[in-house]
Amino acid sequence: QVQLVESGGGLVQAGASLRVSCVASGRTFSNYAMGWFRQAPGKEREFVASIGRSGGSTNYADSVKGRITITRDNAKDTVYLQMNSLKPEDTAVYYCAARRAFSDSSTWFRPGDFGSWGKGTQVTVSS
Repeated sequence: QVQLVESGGGLVQAGASLRVSCVASGRTFSNYAMGWFRQAPGKEREFVASIGRSGGSTNYADSVKGRITITRDNAKDTVYLQMNSLKPEDTAVYYCAARRAFSDSSTWFRPGDFGSWGKGTQVTVSS
């Protein structure tokens, strides 16, 4: 399995921007579709965004469209989540996930679609 380590979380005010990163190791990164999920206290883990192997295909949850962008740099084995206009309801632990893929599709959005997970990074947005 690919190993994933997230970073870049923190405490920000509403309206601010933040970029979280996830570095992969142990496997060929470009063979994996990547996803970001988040989980707030007392809530189920929810899909945020996913990206295909080459970065040419992306998919977003309706709640974050227009505010959040997923990108990847295969030369750095890293996937990013750029979050703008943050709201208190964006407060959660953000998890990176990987799925072995054989096309550039990014249609996966269920936690069970992904086989490898990082430990998460906390993002807290104050009002």
